[in-house]
Amino acid sequence: MLGRLIFIFVAVPLLELAVLLRIGQWIGLLPTVALVVTTGVAGAALARRQGVRAFLAVQRELASGRLPGRSLLDGLAILVGGALLLTPGVLTDVIGFGLLVPVSRRRLQRLALRGLERRIREGSVEFQVYGAGGEPTTRRAEVHTRDPGSGQAR
Repeated sequence: MLGRLIFIFVAVPLLELAVLLRIGQWIGLLPTVALVVTTGVAGAALARRQGVRAFLAVQRELASGRLPGRSLLDGLAILVGGALLLTPGVLTDVIGFGLLVPVSRRRLQRLALRGLERRIREGSVEFQVYGAGGEPTTRRAEVHTRDPGSGQAR
């Protein structure tokens, strides 16, 4: 876990800085700054629009008595994608836009769910549940055979 945190907070920003410097050498300072600002503004607008759609989908599913699994996953992906687009950098922008576009978002969600299911089967995922007394109880996660968005068996 510590290695992942170091990668996220040290290696990724350094890599982003190196890419931005390379782009700046190639196209110049002002176009590079304009690129960063444009992707931030466009990403915020797209995240807002997609976020409203996901919110409305959650409301529709709850109103019809269904669990909004896929819509909640969409909302989470849109939130993360929007945050990545507001972070200066080209690599985070590519990932952020990928999380905002429905087709690539579905693909990334499937990959994430497969990885989570694999870790659950290996027994490396545990949850702590807090009861009425405030004492944590550790429980192993279980793999269910239903798609959280559709309720259909997989």
